[in-house]
Amino acid sequence: MDRRAFLATTTGLLTASSAGCLRLSEQETGAATPSENGTDNGTDSGEETTTPTEVETTEEEPESEEEKSSDISGAPMFQYDAANTGTSPDESGPKNAVEEQWSANSLGPVNSSPAVVDGTVYVGSNDNSVYAFSAADGSEQWSYETGGEVYSSPAVVDGTVYVGSGDGAVYALSADDGAKQWSYETGAQVNSPPTVVDGTVYIGSHDYNVYALAAEDGTEKWSYETGGSVSSSPAVVDGTVYVTSADTTVYALSAAGGIEEWSYDTGGDIGEGSSPTVVDGTVYVGRSGNGSDSDGGPVYALSAADGTEQWSFETGDSVASTPAVADGTVYVGSNDNTVYALSAADGTEQWAFETEDLVISSPAVVDGIVYVGSRDNTVYALSADDGTEQWSYGTGGFVFSSPAVVDGIVYVGDFDGNLFALSEQ
Repeated sequence: MDRRAFLATTTGLLTASSAGCLRLSEQETGAATPSENGTDNGTDSGEETTTPTEVETTEEEPESEEEKSSDISGAPMFQYDAANTGTSPDESGPKNAVEEQWSANSLGPVNSSPAVVDGTVYVGSNDNSVYAFSAADGSEQWSYETGGEVYSSPAVVDGTVYVGSGDGAVYALSADDGAKQWSYETGAQVNSPPTVVDGTVYIGSHDYNVYALAAEDGTEKWSYETGGSVSSSPAVVDGTVYVTSADTTVYALSAAGGIEEWSYDTGGDIGEGSSPTVVDGTVYVGRSGNGSDSDGGPVYALSAADGTEQWSFETGDSVASTPAVADGTVYVGSNDNTVYALSAADGTEQWAFETEDLVISSPAVVDGIVYVGSRDNTVYALSADDGTEQWSYGTGGFVFSSPAVVDGIVYVGDFDGNLFALSEQ
């Protein structure tokens, strides 16, 4: 999975006695001036904030977030889209042996998963910085230094990069030059990858809260307090926000006001690992193996409507990977060193592929291939049909970062401070 991955291997069970509560706020953060920390972004660009354009009302039904995901170009956010599906129907990737097209080697450890939009790769690093590289040749376009490690994976929407930092802030940066548009201070580190939908940024914090912020200026729309840290990437589908917390619970909240619609207690640590994936009315999510009823890590399928458990599948260890769902199959990694393919309908195991170490990276499924990293310092490409290895590539460092596959190229980071672009030989 993403930048939270390393923590997932060591974090113990977190419990909380308090129930979640909602806080509505009219707090204004104000638009910040560009920071001197970013490369070539030390002065105010002088651009005015754009006011959302009014849209003429029609009789047509609005697209659901799952329908919108089929229109996604590139990889604008963690797991491609607001539903965290981990797939992009219009993309293709290398199916045969790969070679390094380019690599950037001066980063700190990379837990963050790359976003790829309009020919630029955006990624966070544990050296406190957010980077933008040319997707074509890896040349650095800009960097912006925050006050803490950037485990969070960037979301890039409408020319703005949204990302969290270990300094407790959520940042909005210009995608063009890294100039800071605004920042919002939470009460603790922000490892959660933001999800941006309809002008709102949804993100979690280690201060136990889920936040909804105005994408335009960072104004807080609402916050919801859980009983534990929130590092997962919220899935936002059909007006509902699905998110996990270290209080062992999966929450469904109203996207408009943050009101709890339902919650499901997994009985085990879930906050530092798997994020929810929502497809066809079902929420798929993994859990750490710290629950009282299991030494392993279940993968759950819950009704998106009311949280009713549809099925669960037991792996041999914690599940920090976020499931990818494509063509009726759930693909997910486990800390038992294995990538699993499960029937989305009933959880039946379709196949399993064993690596040499933990699989914390979240799979990307593109054009019949499952791309995923392992802590054995390797990126794998597996057949989505039967798990047969198509190719593998050794990076030299742990691969916690989740691959982004765009225009035939696999972009992925490793814990040795490298960002790779891999293309077919």
